[in-house]
Amino acid sequence: MNIIAEDIPRIYTGLAEWLACMIYVSLFTPRLPRKWQIPVALCCLLVQCGFLVVTDDVPIFWWIPCMIMAFAMMVGQILLMARLNLKGACYLGVHAFVLAEFAAALQWQLHYYLWKETDPVWLQKYALLALIFALVYFAAWFLTCRLFPPPRRMAVTTGELVIVMIIGITVFAVSNLSFYDQGNPFGGVYVSDIMNIRTLVDFAGNAILFAYLIQHKRTQTQQELAAVQTLLENHYAQYRISRDTIDLVNQKYHDLKHQIAALRAEPDASVREQWLQAMEADIQAYEVQNKTGNRVLDTVLTGKSLYCQNHGIELLVVADGSLLSFMDVMDICTVFGNALDNAIECELKIADKSKRIIRLMLCAQKQFLLLKVENYCPFLPKFWDGLPTTTKGDASNHGFGLKSIRYTAQKYGGSITTGVEDDWFVLKMLIPMKQNEA
Repeated sequence: MNIIAEDIPRIYTGLAEWLACMIYVSLFTPRLPRKWQIPVALCCLLVQCGFLVVTDDVPIFWWIPCMIMAFAMMVGQILLMARLNLKGACYLGVHAFVLAEFAAALQWQLHYYLWKETDPVWLQKYALLALIFALVYFAAWFLTCRLFPPPRRMAVTTGELVIVMIIGITVFAVSNLSFYDQGNPFGGVYVSDIMNIRTLVDFAGNAILFAYLIQHKRTQTQQELAAVQTLLENHYAQYRISRDTIDLVNQKYHDLKHQIAALRAEPDASVREQWLQAMEADIQAYEVQNKTGNRVLDTVLTGKSLYCQNHGIELLVVADGSLLSFMDVMDICTVFGNALDNAIECELKIADKSKRIIRLMLCAQKQFLLLKVENYCPFLPKFWDGLPTTTKGDASNHGFGLKSIRYTAQKYGGSITTGVEDDWFVLKMLIPMKQNEA
C-alpha cells in the first residue's frame, strides 16, 4: 500500500480485533469452563496479532484474502468462547470487525494528528492507544448492554446475516478504498483526507450496525410476544374446554348416583355388590377434583390430574388457591398449564411408570407467593439463559412455555428459577405478596 504516511501497525489492528471480540463474548453465556477462559483468550490474542504481523508485508493482491482470514479467526474466537451457533458468531463477528476497524482508525488518526512531525516517546504512544481503545470499547459495551438487554439470544436468520454481511463488506470497502487504490475518483489524496474517510466511514458503519441491532432485537421481541400471546389464548381456550367437560362429567355421574340406588335391588347380592363397587370406583376417579380455593386453578389441576391418571403419572398437589385472587384468569392458566405440561412431557419419556411423579406446591413463604413444581428427571437438560432448551426439533417455534411463565411472573414483579436437584427438575416462581395486595 503505497501511501504517504505509515499505515496502522498490524499489531494494533490485531489487538483491536481481539478486544472487539472479547466485548461481545463477555455479553453471552461462556462456552468454556472458567479455568480455561483466560488461557484460551490469551491464545486467541497471540494468534490474531501474530497472523497480522506475519502478513504485514504481503503483496497488495493478498491483502484482502488476509483480511478475510482475520475475520474468520475473529468468528472462530467468538464461536469458541461464547455459547452461540455459527450464524450468531458470524453476525457478531461483523460487528466486532467493523468496531475494531473504527477503534484502530481513530487511534491512528489522532496519533498522526498529534505527532505527524515528531516521534513520540513510547509512554505517550501507548497511553493514547490505551485511552482511545478504552473509550471506544467501553462505549460499545455500554451501548450494546443498553440496546440489547438480557436475556441475550442471537436467533439470526440467514436473511439477517446476509444483510449484516453486506453492511460490513460495504463499510470495509469504502473506508479502505484509498488504501487499496489511490487513483480512484472517490478516494483521498492527502494523508489527512484518507484518514478522515476511513474513520468517518467506520464510525457511520458502526452506527448503521447498532441501528440494525436495535431493529433485530425489536423484531425478535415482537415475535416472542406474539408467540406468548398465542400460547396464552390457547391455554385459556383449553381451560374453558376443560371446565365445560368437567361440568358435564360431574352432571352425568351425579345422575349415576341415583341409579346406584335402583341397582341395589339386584337379587344376586354378590353380583350387585361387585357392580356397585366398580361403578363407585369409576365415579371417584372423575369426581376427585382439586379443591384449592380457586375455581380456575381447580379446573386446570383437575384436567391435568385426569390426564396424568390415564398415562400412569402420579400428580401430588398441595396448593392454597386463595393466594391467587390477584391473578388474571389467563395468567393462572398460563403459569400452571405450562408448568404441568412441561413436567408431563418429561415424565412421559420415562419408561418406568413407577418413577413418573410430579409434585406441585403453592403457598405463602414470608412475603412471597411461592409456586414450586418438581418432576422426576433422570436425564440432565441443557440450559440457555437460565431456562432449559426445548427438546423439540424446531427450536424457533417451541420453548415458549417457560418464557411465558417468566413473562407472567415479571408482570407481577416476580421471577422464576429452574434447575436440577438430585434427579428432580425444579421450577420455582416467587411473586411479592405486597404486589398482590395492590
